[in-house]
Amino acid sequence: MTEQDSDWFGPDAATFGDRVAGAREAAGMTQTQLARRLGVKKTTLIAWEEDLSEPRANRLSMMAGLLNVSIMWLLTGEGDGTNGPVDIDEGAPDFSDVLTELREIRASMRTNAERAARLEKKLRRLVQQGVE
Repeated sequence: MTEQDSDWFGPDAATFGDRVAGAREAAGMTQTQLARRLGVKKTTLIAWEEDLSEPRANRLSMMAGLLNVSIMWLLTGEGDGTNGPVDIDEGAPDFSDVLTELREIRASMRTNAERAARLEKKLRRLVQQGVE
């Protein structure tokens, strides 16, 4: 596999929530423990890890410090962060194929999400013009 293929938490392979969960696990913390240390409810942390919401800047900064990663790594996957899992045999052909397909799906989803956001913005402008 190439170096990029093994970048588990890079921008093309993982979401913000994936990086939060991965860094939390690497730090040896449960969701309950991290939520307590951040002063948020466990459900809030779960929403962050599932990419349903994002923390405000102050919580993001606290989280980066508690997990010993950079804010930039949490947001983009670039910079000081944690390594991916080491106990998985990346040489296994089935694993490699599944990982490649998963990355292709994520890239497609990202493209479609951006397209949907552009269409939503266009629709809002059209609705505003119709109201005026």
